Amino acid sequence: PANDILALHRPPHSHLHFGENYAQELQEKAALLPREIRWHFIGALQTNKCRPLAEQVPNLWCVESVDAAKKADQLQKGREALCQREGDEIPPLRVFVQVNTSGEAEKSGVEPEGAAALCRHVREKCPRLRLQGLMTIGAIARSQGVAEGKENEDFITLREVRDRVAGELGVGEEELELSMGMSEDFESAIRCGSNEVRVGSTIFGERPAKKDAKVKDDVDEGKE
Repeated sequence: PANDILALHRPPHSHLHFGENYAQELQEKAALLPREIRWHFIGALQTNKCRPLAEQVPNLWCVESVDAAKKADQLQKGREALCQREGDEIPPLRVFVQVNTSGEAEKSGVEPEGAAALCRHVREKCPRLRLQGLMTIGAIARSQGVAEGKENEDFITLREVRDRVAGELGVGEEELELSMGMSEDFESAIRCGSNEVRVGSTIFGERPAKKDAKVKDDVDEGKE
């Protein structure tokens, strides 16, 4: 909820980075909450939501679920429009290319063999975007079934894809971050080299159903 985000953003915590799964909720929260917050969009992203999101949220720090060139192109157009409106001091929008490492049909993400081409497209065709790295949402069953001392297969795959992409692009592996691991398996992800984990439910608890979200009321209550 927005009120909880505001509480964590204020001293003594002064936390800056927050993630959101739904584009509309992120836009609503960003309009109400302090601009110093650095928003990460971490949910499945529809192509028609890309441009409005990049254009209407100046403090959108990162989009972690880019899995198609057409989505990158729309984010590029949105960021370009924002820069034309507010000036070139707006930094490039960081993006992670999402890779489907588990092979699950219901999961978003480019296939591992297509990751390098999409990363190259972002770097060469989208000057208002900055390729931050690669992201995956692995199969939770794999995390739960990993024996102690072993590594999650999805995390290993993403690390290997990152290494191949770095080689094809001619950049250092350390230049491409890994975003992998959630509340259920973040410790395993960190052991596999993750630079970023998504642990919202650990911090905030299970999120309410989308229909029950009350962005404005939450913030108004926090101001009382």
